Order: sequence, then C-alpha cells, then structure tokens
Amino acid sequence: MKTLSPLISPLILIGLLLAGWEIACARWAIPPYLLPPPSAIWTALLQGWPLLLASAWGTLSTALLALVMASVLACSLAFLVSLSPLMEDAVRPIAVTLQVTPLVAIAPLVTIWSGIDHPERAVIGLAAVVAFFPIFSGALTGLKAVDPDLSRLFDLYGASRAQRLWRLRLPSAVPALLEGHKVASGLAVIGAVVAEFVAGSGGAQGLAWRILEAYNRLQTARVFAALLTLAVMGVVLHALMELAERRLLALWRGR
Repeated sequence: MKTLSPLISPLILIGLLLAGWEIACARWAIPPYLLPPPSAIWTALLQGWPLLLASAWGTLSTALLALVMASVLACSLAFLVSLSPLMEDAVRPIAVTLQVTPLVAIAPLVTIWSGIDHPERAVIGLAAVVAFFPIFSGALTGLKAVDPDLSRLFDLYGASRAQRLWRLRLPSAVPALLEGHKVASGLAVIGAVVAEFVAGSGGAQGLAWRILEAYNRLQTARVFAALLTLAVMGVVLHALMELAERRLLALWRGR
C-alpha cells in the first residue's frame, strides 16, 4: 500500500480538481471559448488524437535532435575548456550570456540565418541553444570534480593530459553529465515549443502550431487538448531520462 500511495494520491487530487472544474463550468455557465469543461477537452482529444499525435512526434523529434546537437557541442567544448583554465575563463561568460538571453530575442536572427523557407532549422537551432548550457555546465563541473587522492596517484605515475582526461576526469564526470542531460531534455522540449511559436510557420507543424491554430479559431478545448498532449509527452520523456540515469549510474557505481 505504501508503494502505491505516491501514485494514488496525485490521481485522487487530479480527479477531485477535474470534478470541481466540471461542476463549476456547468454551475456558472462559463462559455466554452473562455474555459471549456474537462468533458469537452476529452472529446476534443479523442476527435483530434491522430493529428495531435503526429504533431507531438514532430515536436519530440525536433527536441531530441536539438538535444543530440547540444550534447555533442557542449561536451566537446567542455572537454577542450577543461584542459585550459584560461580558455575556461574566456568561454564561460559567453556561455552564461547565451543562456540568460531570452529565446524570443534571438529567434528572428536565427530564422533569417537558417532561411525563411526552412523554419524547422530555426526551431532545431533555438532548441539546441536552450539545451546547451545545462550539458556544458554539468560536463565542466564533473570534469573538475576529481577525487584528490586519485589525482595524486595519476601524478605519481606521470600520466599525460590525455590519460588524465579519458581515465580519470571523464569517468568522474558521469553523474554530472547524466544530470545535465536530464535537465537539458526538458529544456529542449520547452525550447522547441517556444521556437515553434516564434519562428515556426506552416512548415513546422508541431504542437505549438496546433495551439496557435486552435487559438485563432477560439477552439479553446483543442488548445487544452494540445497542452495535455504536450504535458504527457514531457512527463514521459522526463521519466525515461530518469530511468536511464538510474540504470547508467548503477552501472557506473558497479565499475
């Protein structure tokens, strides 16, 4: 019973909130375009699930591709920077500045550079920008979090920089790398959706495009259906990344 309580408790709370929502919409006759009842949202979800599923896959594939790009660039840059404190001092402020710059501010530039006729390139690029910093920060922090005793042992044996990187610093960075990728996966989805809002068009028909399409027609139930699909997709992706993190950490600790 104790193992089921973490799952049952939120489900009961969600059920109570949905019931209150349904009753409130019926009791006060709230217009559906303003706030549709959960039953209307469920109907819109059932009627439009093939299109929502295709759009969800479009957003998810964009986010995953952006995550891969961000991972390759961030890890490569972190490895290079970790070899030189001077390079770290030069690169880190630029990475932080890129992270704190609002996505909507650079979206027009990225859209122009990627080509107006190829909005999907801009969406992938913008999502990769959002996912870059957590991976870079995690990789750099992990590469510097080395056991001092092991570091002195490598000094004693006269290990080269490459040997220290691949046999000492990189294995020590595994937990931070996994955590950075888990955080970046959620940010990649957020970045893809925001980028679709700002830079997308009919050529990039993800969930954000479905939300805009329903909003322009005042089909609020379809907006909620798209939001629900997006929420479920994000939760599933986060759960998969957390599962992968636990499995890889268990393997890492075993070794």
